[in-house]
Amino acid sequence: MDNNIIPMNSQAHDKVNALRDLAHELGFSGFGIAPAQLDKAGQHFQKWLADGMAGEMSYIARGEDKRLDLDKVLPGVQSVICLSTNYLTDDKDMSFVEEKNTGDVSLYALNNDYHDLLWARLKTLEDALKQAFPECTSRHYVDTGPILEKPLAQNAGLGWVGKHTNLIEEGSGSWFFLSEILVDIPLPYSTPAIDHCGTCSSCIDICPTQAIVAPYVLDSRKCISYLTIELKGPIPIEFRKAIGSRIYGCDDCQIVCPWNSFAQKTEEPEFIEREGTRNLIELMRLDDEGFRNRFRKSPVKRTKRRGLLRNVAIALGNSGNAEAIPVLTDALDDAEALIRAHAVWALAELMGENAGTLFDLKLKGEQDEMVLEEINRAQTGKTIK
Repeated sequence: MDNNIIPMNSQAHDKVNALRDLAHELGFSGFGIAPAQLDKAGQHFQKWLADGMAGEMSYIARGEDKRLDLDKVLPGVQSVICLSTNYLTDDKDMSFVEEKNTGDVSLYALNNDYHDLLWARLKTLEDALKQAFPECTSRHYVDTGPILEKPLAQNAGLGWVGKHTNLIEEGSGSWFFLSEILVDIPLPYSTPAIDHCGTCSSCIDICPTQAIVAPYVLDSRKCISYLTIELKGPIPIEFRKAIGSRIYGCDDCQIVCPWNSFAQKTEEPEFIEREGTRNLIELMRLDDEGFRNRFRKSPVKRTKRRGLLRNVAIALGNSGNAEAIPVLTDALDDAEALIRAHAVWALAELMGENAGTLFDLKLKGEQDEMVLEEINRAQTGKTIK
């Protein structure tokens, strides 16, 4: 994989090879080194931001200058060690679409938060790096830093950025996490990966909300992963039916990618699904303490209870399951207006015109504008101005 394009003595190469071996021992599945340059990726990122495709993810724009210039992240940076970690624990196909009473959760979020696991492993590798090269300064990230990790990973030979904007590794697919160590010394760079998407458009065609607006361009504002995780307010009405049963993220574009037919499962126990993650009616009953207990150390905690139950209400509204009506009715009394509002939508989907009497009874004194707007939409099909 590695192609030395800068002069280095054999001892330095041996040290890098030892680091690669350690990375694999620690559980990293891919290891490569890229120069601290972005080429055209920086220009594409700037246009994507300017077009508003980051949605409400203001933290991306705040870190724009650093994402475009790694020297502002680590002064004097010359090399980026890029790593991947396989998280595929189960064969997943599109059959989940038919499971109306079970929520769909992205595979990466079915158990413990990967940040905690990978952070510890990355720190161990970074410590070994500093022992091998005492003169270096470094900084490590597990998709948390202001860097454009996917084009860097492509330049490090870990895979290419596919049309769905995920990284694809030839022979392994795309079910993996990325992490990096920035270093202020030159290291032997890897051969960049070549794009093998060809004429395939499976990921574009399958997207429920048509969020892949062009090959290699994802409009986050339409993406179900953004809508169910990053968006803090109400789910836009035009996307609710398309969300289906997806309550945390979306894997569709990866499921249909032909390269994932080569993916191998990991045996990492931290990624194997924990119990009680996806039963929609049980999740809708969670109070604050129940949510904290159920999703402690899980990526799902990022949505907070109000965000998850917002998503669950949408999924129940799409389920066609009349057994969900009582728990959604109870949700009309929830202290969170966001949950009440989406429970209104879900009940209207399940009960039709009969929901109006229920709203008159349970929400007679409702004052929140968001909830009132949902009631008005459910009863008249119009939006309060």
